[in-house]
Amino acid sequence: MLHKTISGISVLTFLILLPVLASAHCQVPCGIYDDHARVEAMLEDVKTVKKAVNMLQELADKTDVQSRQQFIRWVMNKEHHAQNIISTISNYFLTQRVKASQKDYVERLKRHHAVIVNAMKAKQKADMATVKKLKASVKALEEYYPEHKH
Repeated sequence: MLHKTISGISVLTFLILLPVLASAHCQVPCGIYDDHARVEAMLEDVKTVKKAVNMLQELADKTDVQSRQQFIRWVMNKEHHAQNIISTISNYFLTQRVKASQKDYVERLKRHHAVIVNAMKAKQKADMATVKKLKASVKALEEYYPEHKH
């Protein structure tokens, strides 16, 4: 009986931790990620946030059920893509690319933090000024992660 309980706890623990393990991917130096591609992916997320804000503004005064349903879907989409940006900065760049040993560590940390703050604000608001700040903060990272020509 004790063996079955321990096995059940082990399986349950694995299932609980699996999403964390799967999303973390590589917190060891595997060397397969393209940092520039991650920045480009965040810029795609910014484009989606921008489109969502446009659609929310377009749907704001409509009261029919279909428009309300679409409005909710665009809010969810905006939230999802802003969260993607926060997750990319937190789970990838801050854990693997921003290092205290870098001579410009504080500046790098500030720039990465600005992206997180602007993405958080994009979740809270639905205006173009916020989207522009988010885009600018992501683009400010491009100098750290240039495209590598092969």
